[in-house]
Amino acid sequence: MADTMDPRTDLTFKEVWAAIMALRESQQEIARQIKESQAETARQMKESQQETDRKLQETARQMKETDRQIKETSRELGKLGNRFGELAEHLVAPSIREKFNALGYHFEEIIQDYQMGKFAEVDILLENDNFSVAIEVKSKPRPEDVDEHLERLEIIRQFKDRHGDRRKVRGALAGAIMPESVRNYAIKKGLYVIVQ
Repeated sequence: MADTMDPRTDLTFKEVWAAIMALRESQQEIARQIKESQAETARQMKESQQETDRKLQETARQMKETDRQIKETSRELGKLGNRFGELAEHLVAPSIREKFNALGYHFEEIIQDYQMGKFAEVDILLENDNFSVAIEVKSKPRPEDVDEHLERLEIIRQFKDRHGDRRKVRGALAGAIMPESVRNYAIKKGLYVIVQ
């Protein structure tokens, strides 16, 4: 039997070597492409991270500016609220003595923004020989204002007792706008209510 070689399997050393070299070049090209792809992905990720960092910094700056604006607005609203309170005091003070005198008190003295040491401040204080009436003035009183004024009246009573002042202490709540529920609550708690 004669050896017959299949021409498809009869490869020379040169052909095998050329195939190995072609395979090697192909692998090197694939490795180069992978390396370039990885470098491009890293570059894109770095750019994306830088953009994210820039956006985060801008967001932080905007939040800081928003916080500043909120604080400024709150401060301005506080000033405005104080101005409304001052306006209400100036509306109430001129006629308050006459209103209480009509109830039989006969006050001669009216004091605005009265400080009782560091213990309490009274918007308007009316006094005669027998009574002291502390008046809290609000543009639009709330139930919390009633409770705070009752606490203030107790401090005033204790202050006067320590200083031998035997006048009876009464309280009043005045408001430019007086909600019905606040009016009823103040009266129930024993305060006079003064409305414009």
